[in-house]
Amino acid sequence: MPGTDEDRRLREGEYPLRRILLVWLAVSALLVLTALQSIATRRFPDPDDVLRLVQVRDLLAGQGWFDLNQYRLDPANPVPMHWSRLIDLPLVAVIGGLTPLLGQPLAEQVGTVLVPLLTLLAAMLFAGRMAWRMFDVETAGLACLTIGFLPLLVFQFQPLRIDHHGWQICAVIAAMWAINARHGWKGGALAGLAIGAGITISLELIPIAALFGGVLALRWLRDAQGRFWLVGYLQALAATLAVLFAATRGFDDLTPYCDAMTLPHVGFFAVVAAGVTVLAYAPRLPWPATLAGLGLAGMAGVAVFGLASPDCLRTPFGALDPLVRDYWYANVLEGRPIWDQSALVYPQLLQIVVGLAVGIHLWRGARDWKRSWWGDYLLVFVGTFVLGLLVWRSMAFASILAALPLGYVLKRGLEAFRTLEKPVQRMGVALGMLLVLVPSTPYLAIQRLLASSGGSDAGGMSISSCDLFDSADKLGTLPQGTIFAPLDIGPAILQRSPHAVVATGHHRAEKAMRDVILGYTGTPDLAHDLVRKHGAQYVVMCTDLVEPEIYVTQGVKGSFAYRLRDGTAPDWLEPVDLGTPETFRVWQVKN
Repeated sequence: MPGTDEDRRLREGEYPLRRILLVWLAVSALLVLTALQSIATRRFPDPDDVLRLVQVRDLLAGQGWFDLNQYRLDPANPVPMHWSRLIDLPLVAVIGGLTPLLGQPLAEQVGTVLVPLLTLLAAMLFAGRMAWRMFDVETAGLACLTIGFLPLLVFQFQPLRIDHHGWQICAVIAAMWAINARHGWKGGALAGLAIGAGITISLELIPIAALFGGVLALRWLRDAQGRFWLVGYLQALAATLAVLFAATRGFDDLTPYCDAMTLPHVGFFAVVAAGVTVLAYAPRLPWPATLAGLGLAGMAGVAVFGLASPDCLRTPFGALDPLVRDYWYANVLEGRPIWDQSALVYPQLLQIVVGLAVGIHLWRGARDWKRSWWGDYLLVFVGTFVLGLLVWRSMAFASILAALPLGYVLKRGLEAFRTLEKPVQRMGVALGMLLVLVPSTPYLAIQRLLASSGGSDAGGMSISSCDLFDSADKLGTLPQGTIFAPLDIGPAILQRSPHAVVATGHHRAEKAMRDVILGYTGTPDLAHDLVRKHGAQYVVMCTDLVEPEIYVTQGVKGSFAYRLRDGTAPDWLEPVDLGTPETFRVWQVKN
């Protein structure tokens, strides 16, 4: 790592924190302004955000810290959620702390806006500090500004986006910042702490953990003096997982779930950490023997994990019911590869590709420790990029890593803009910077032009007219019961009314999800049997959302979903008029 003469943190007169905070305030103000209507009407961007708030409410209402059951999901068989309490903590702190002063509704509005923006601040602090160290204060500010123009990041940090993805992004950029430190074991340990917290939040970060482990292993193979980067990383990672498992999961339910951190996962990392530690303190070996030793440590960890939890050697969704997989999981586009996405993602991808190309340029032009550092940065960058191609939402990890090289590009662009004299040249530079920040603009302009001339439907997106959240509010006037509703609107019903629902789009309720899908895609008689099986008193449908359309088009002829949408509900249902839009329909079960 760098000598003192090259370390910007020892230079006087540079204060990147001020610049980072100013950029954060500006981006936050823009995000709040663009989301004002959603904030005022409490319309969340995703059903997971809604159910997260329901979970926080339950905790504030007295549900046990270690009790992760959602009792209003399939009430006869409450669903144990796989979500981590770590994400609940800041929400509980803000909402619980403000409720005595503001009342719960306003405290929730403040909390659901403030917490995502504070998550954004955390991400900017780590990215900005790295950019400052590698470049200067101005580049640090521009790198943070770039975060506000990367769509995959903006979505995860916007107001009301209280699900866990923003914190995962923070874990990745924090780990990258940590391995930019000067001291091996300490830097590795900080990276292990960050990734341990990220894995506790979601197992989605396990490939990222392996990626960082591989980069630090290469540091060891390049120079045995660098072995303690990996040692500190694995030791802290294993310890963090063990502590957070005890603190957030407890030991009452030791079921070896495959979709959340359990003891077999902790055991895997503990065994690998122990093996690598022993190898680090053994007599120095040639690099092929060291590589073999690292491989043996990894294999020992896999063996322990496989013996303790053999069913989890495949992906958590590998054993998903085929019907649920085909009707639900296959339609969660953010979890699909890039080739299943709409054309709108390609301009977004262009930003990341530009960042990657600039990163390669910086690596090629660097010398000494900076060359090694940019090499490590690129390895993590490329790894997250490949992961994002396979699972689109993971491209957010590559997006946050693109911020540094894109900030550098903007800095060079501003320098050119200031020095060039010809207006045409300056306009070209300005246009280039605009395309780096907002590459989707030409695409959207063409789409709107085609739409206005009748040549396209501007992306094929439609907006529902059922006023889901306001309509769900009106369900509260009905006697409390269980509602048989499509998966995607279940969270809004839980948040806005006292009712229970049969299922939402959360895979631990797999059997109930299957019944909901079967009910809507099957005959009315089959639906009747399934409604009675779950003791539902009401049936609800929002007719112009995507999910009901899938049920209608892929279900049997004259399916239950078709009959409800067509206005010819079976005679065992009685329409209920709550004054909702015509597309939000409610029926009471007569028998």
